[in-house]
Amino acid sequence: MSETPTTTIPSAERQIADSHDLIRVQGARENNLKNVSVAIPKRRLTLFTGVSGSGKSSLVFGTIAAESQRMINETYSTFVQGFMPTLARPDVDVLDGLTTAIIVDQERMGANARSTVGTATDANALLRILFSRLGQPYLGSPQAYSFNVASISGAGAVSIERGGTTVKERRSFSITGGMCSRCEGRGSVTDIDLTALYDGQKSINGGALKIPGYSMDGWYGRIFNGCGFFDADKPINDFTQRELADLLHKEPTKIKIEGINLTYEGLIPKIQKSMLSKDVDTLQPHIRAFVQRAVTFTVCPDCTGTRLNEGARSSKINEISIADACAMQISDLAEWVMGLNDSSVGPLLTALRLLLNSFVQIGLGYLSLDRASGTLSGGESQRTKMIRHLGSSLTDVTYVFDEPTIGLHPHDIQRMNTLLVQLRDKGNTVLVVEHKPEMIQIADHVIDLGPGAGTNGGEVVFEGSLAGLRSSGTLTGRHLDDRATVKSTVRAPSGILQVRGASAHNLANVDVDIPLGVLTVLTGVAGSGKSSLITGSVSGRDGVVSVDQGAIKGSRRSNPATYTGMLDSIRKAFAKANGVKPALFSSNSEGACPSCNGAGVIYTDLGIMAGVAIPCEVCEGKRFQASVLDFHLNGRDISEVLAMSVTEAEEFFGAGESRISAAHGILVRLSDVGLGYLRLGQPLPTLSGGERQRLKLATQMADKGEVYVLDEPTAGLHLADVENLLGLLDRLVDSGKSVIVIEHHQAVMAHADWIIDLGPGAGHDGGRIVFEGTPADLVASRATLTGQHLAAYVG
Repeated sequence: MSETPTTTIPSAERQIADSHDLIRVQGARENNLKNVSVAIPKRRLTLFTGVSGSGKSSLVFGTIAAESQRMINETYSTFVQGFMPTLARPDVDVLDGLTTAIIVDQERMGANARSTVGTATDANALLRILFSRLGQPYLGSPQAYSFNVASISGAGAVSIERGGTTVKERRSFSITGGMCSRCEGRGSVTDIDLTALYDGQKSINGGALKIPGYSMDGWYGRIFNGCGFFDADKPINDFTQRELADLLHKEPTKIKIEGINLTYEGLIPKIQKSMLSKDVDTLQPHIRAFVQRAVTFTVCPDCTGTRLNEGARSSKINEISIADACAMQISDLAEWVMGLNDSSVGPLLTALRLLLNSFVQIGLGYLSLDRASGTLSGGESQRTKMIRHLGSSLTDVTYVFDEPTIGLHPHDIQRMNTLLVQLRDKGNTVLVVEHKPEMIQIADHVIDLGPGAGTNGGEVVFEGSLAGLRSSGTLTGRHLDDRATVKSTVRAPSGILQVRGASAHNLANVDVDIPLGVLTVLTGVAGSGKSSLITGSVSGRDGVVSVDQGAIKGSRRSNPATYTGMLDSIRKAFAKANGVKPALFSSNSEGACPSCNGAGVIYTDLGIMAGVAIPCEVCEGKRFQASVLDFHLNGRDISEVLAMSVTEAEEFFGAGESRISAAHGILVRLSDVGLGYLRLGQPLPTLSGGERQRLKLATQMADKGEVYVLDEPTAGLHLADVENLLGLLDRLVDSGKSVIVIEHHQAVMAHADWIIDLGPGAGHDGGRIVFEGTPADLVASRATLTGQHLAAYVG
């Protein structure tokens, strides 16, 4: 009988390897950081706090995580690096003690029309293998259950060299896929309104086409006039049946025009490929408006929205098909899988149970695997990404989280805290950028940045324990124990917005009257049906302006001035004052520096190595030609104006000869949402998630609407800024608007005139109204989870 050898580690001897217990950052200058130096303890949970724009993300994501990922990429072969994104080295003097960084950010998951929760987390892959082994009747390999694989068959003659002669043999092949042939695995079919595509009384050359981008001045004009399939000068209503079919439905066909080989394709297949293959919410605003006007999406009648063909739906395990399994609430699916017991797929069942239980553990048990990934909120996306790390055997890695409490009810935050502590206790370093006091309280170490935002921030104002933060006197320390009080008096509603029979997603035929003319807060645990109620029954109505958490799209050439539209009025004012064209004052047009094309920097591509961006020596990073900078408005050139903060620009454009009322109105709104520190020309990609949402809020406040719907406007807001946001909401209501807020922050709930609480749980345990009334009544009754947490918050 042999004994298992044991290894003993001398406890008294401390080896040199054990001394590397800190991540040291010296001289970090990324974005607005001012030569920051910090020492972060390893295998501890460190919270980074500070007002929005103080430099938290620049330090954690732009410096520590970015350098860790860059160094890992350099370990791959040069061939592999050629296929990977090149990462520039952060602007920092020393980074020591780094470990592998795993970033779990707020970026929404890919919004491909074929991407679902199941495909994004590999749960579908495990289910497909399970059904290919145990499903009856037997269909074949796992791809027979995939809605992304079409069934194909074919036959033909092949030439084979055999014994010095060529022999022809007949061969056939077939691939059994699970894709529904009618909807091509999308679950929905489209019905296109032809009147939205063209005006039948006009000819194509006469401007009949209404599709965005289909101008007769460019290549489309050449193709339609030179294809020969119809007369582009004849009204479309006079087309023969064949001509109309060619215009609308013709398959891609090679044509030659003016000696150039081109491809002609009918309008409908062209639209389906360029617009309908993407998630509608990811399209540019003008294209999205066209799609919503021209296209009706209906559930596919063949597969009833399951995306799978009849064969895939017919194979079952215990009377459950793979379509049924994917449509189940994940918590129910986990129970069903627990009931399966077959030794031939034992390891597979173990892996599937672990994955599904992770969904439940992280608070996403209310989702279903067939939920489109593009419909997940930022918080849901972030928690879905966390799932693959919960059961990981990795230790001594650095997990980096960006506000993991976004979209979480106070009840759910406690569960998230438990998960972060579990990750730390496995021997990992956990770095969290966060504002919520409930999460700051579990920190082993706190680093507070500030004292302000933008150029007023970028410094470490406190580093130490939670107790030290409380007595530090910093903005975060002073506001850490802030508690709101419930309003003694509330506004009286001026009317009601009726919702009847709401049944989107998990809503249980909800009837509710939302009061108008007041501040209404919708709350409830994550997955209780808040967003379903608003998006399904309120957002599409006339006069309703919705500000959601969708990401702002923009390149490095986009900035707050271009995004809000104020730069147009500023360029016109410069042009009028100097008697020249407005295009001269655009760094993307005639006024651009010829050396850097208006980018301000010159990028040098070094192949597989990180590219180098050097400030342009000609314009010194100002982006404009020298001659353009000779033109002034009230003593400032255009580059000086774009370098102003919102607060400076508000004063500059508010009075005197530089007064521009249109620009000043936008600047006032930017200040109202707490973005007074932003520079007008700051590139959009450098803004944090909270800054982008507030920029969107300030822009959409100009829309002419009577009802404003805001989805978690406190996302990314520091405790000190929440008070400013409440002041903004009050001003909106006092100006005669109705404001409906989906929110979990107790300070916003306490400030509401009316609360609608959904629940009592998530998924099929929610979807019902569990409370309607004033915050004071909710605190007094404590009948719901929200009531209990709000009562504890207000004391």
